Amino acid sequence: MKAFTVQKEDDGRRLDKWIKSHVPALNNALVQKFLRLKRIKRNGKPAHADDRLMAGDELNFYIEDEFFAPVQKKDKLLDKFIYSVNIVYEDENILLLDKKPGLLCHPDENEKVNTLLTHARAYLYQKGEMKDGGFQPVLVNRIDRFTGGIVICAKTEEAMHILSDKIRTHEIEKAYLCLAEGRIQPPGGTLKGYIVKTPGKSRVRVSKTQVPSGQYAETIYKTLSFDKGRSLVECVLVTGRTHQIRAQLSDIGHPLWGDTAYGAKPDGERHYQALYSYKITFRFATDAGALSYLNNKSMYVKNVPFARNFRGWTGE
Repeated sequence: MKAFTVQKEDDGRRLDKWIKSHVPALNNALVQKFLRLKRIKRNGKPAHADDRLMAGDELNFYIEDEFFAPVQKKDKLLDKFIYSVNIVYEDENILLLDKKPGLLCHPDENEKVNTLLTHARAYLYQKGEMKDGGFQPVLVNRIDRFTGGIVICAKTEEAMHILSDKIRTHEIEKAYLCLAEGRIQPPGGTLKGYIVKTPGKSRVRVSKTQVPSGQYAETIYKTLSFDKGRSLVECVLVTGRTHQIRAQLSDIGHPLWGDTAYGAKPDGERHYQALYSYKITFRFATDAGALSYLNNKSMYVKNVPFARNFRGWTGE
């Protein structure tokens, strides 16, 4: 049983209107049912829908407590948004998503809604894993709009802090798959240099020597196969700089297929760089708390579009 005292601001209000605003879980049909069964009383007597309340009236509801639980307000966007997610891995703490090229990770000045973040949150909201006023899942890493691959979504605040720390200390290894023009020689090695941003331009350049505005960049690469004038290459980031793989491969004369911004030949078959963040490996060197179970585990995307029919590619 729940008891309420009518306040001064509700003096003169109809009982059914009062119930609608104070006990929103009770719809009109339920209100009529409980009134008929005399399970709603006013000052100890059976109440009626059209009763005019007076300040100080005592209202008693002889119904289940569940009707008085706070009603979660629906997020209109997330509740109706038609999401599309490609899940690589999911548990109670994290969600690994395969982002397709062309989709933004986060909103920008031109696109506010159709982003990977919205798709991820709508997916979790509609399956009941997001609560009103609770933690809002976040993407802890990001990749360029026209690069595809794995993006990590933290489903809890604890996971967010752990993952952000592990990314900062390079304890999450990210491997990219790409198609580069020509045959790379030697077929494997390490690319080192400094990434230099040019004010007002979206592309960067590579400097072999340290310059004031340069950021050290290191990429380990390995050629997996060669076919039709292109090399299928795996690149593992030691550092994570803007356009690092694109700029460094272009710098040694092997721009990515379709990457005309970095010197690739125009190709009507491809309009943006053949680059995919296809695998991550958790290599925790320090305590990972609630995520310790992920240590030494690798997750990867098997269906990388530009590699699907490439000679020698097995999908692993």
